[in-house]
Amino acid sequence: MIGLGTGAGTQTRILLENLDHPAAYVPVDISRGQLERSIILFRQKFPGLEILPVCTDYLQPFALPSPASQVARKVVYFPGSTIGNFEPPAALDFLRRICRFAGSGGGLLIGVDLQKDPRIIELAYNDPQGVTAEFNLNLLTRANRELGANFDVRHWSHRAVYNPVDGRIEMNLISNRDQKVKLGGRQFDFEAGEKIVTEFSYKHTPEGFRALAADAGFIFDRLWTDEERLFGVFYFTVEP
Repeated sequence: MIGLGTGAGTQTRILLENLDHPAAYVPVDISRGQLERSIILFRQKFPGLEILPVCTDYLQPFALPSPASQVARKVVYFPGSTIGNFEPPAALDFLRRICRFAGSGGGLLIGVDLQKDPRIIELAYNDPQGVTAEFNLNLLTRANRELGANFDVRHWSHRAVYNPVDGRIEMNLISNRDQKVKLGGRQFDFEAGEKIVTEFSYKHTPEGFRALAADAGFIFDRLWTDEERLFGVFYFTVEP
């Protein structure tokens, strides 16, 4: 099993506990610290399982390590709903790359946020606790710290709006007043109400995502959802 961006591996642990005789687990993550911490825990939890970590950006080509035992097939695990952050053409390209990566007889287990009542979606991204707002505004803090910008975070607000035509949530940062910002040796003038688009998050229908995966070369096998069909976990295979 090849886990892409599995982080702490909470979901992965549950999955591995329910697999019959997995040959090896290959966690792929860009954070070396997170990868090292999760591997220590996984080797304690699964002492008989070969674990072959790869520290890299999974959006870039990388070499897959070879397990010591014989492998019947490769299954790529892409948890969460990260696929929703890809624009449709990029999502198709990414799925095609995974399909080639899994190879003949392989598979893909992937989480997908499903389309639902727009009020539910907007509430999730404009949560009363302000968690998403804090996450979004942190982009400005990071720009100040890592890029030498001078954003005054106090004069920016978070806003997320669902676009039903494109089936996506659109996250923005709104300038609360006329202001000037320096970044990368340039000055940017923002008017009150002007926005910076920070993220798109696409929500898929089951039929639409099956069609997207089919265009990438996958064969639909099954879909698991919660009772309200808010979120889906798809399993696809690759023709032997």
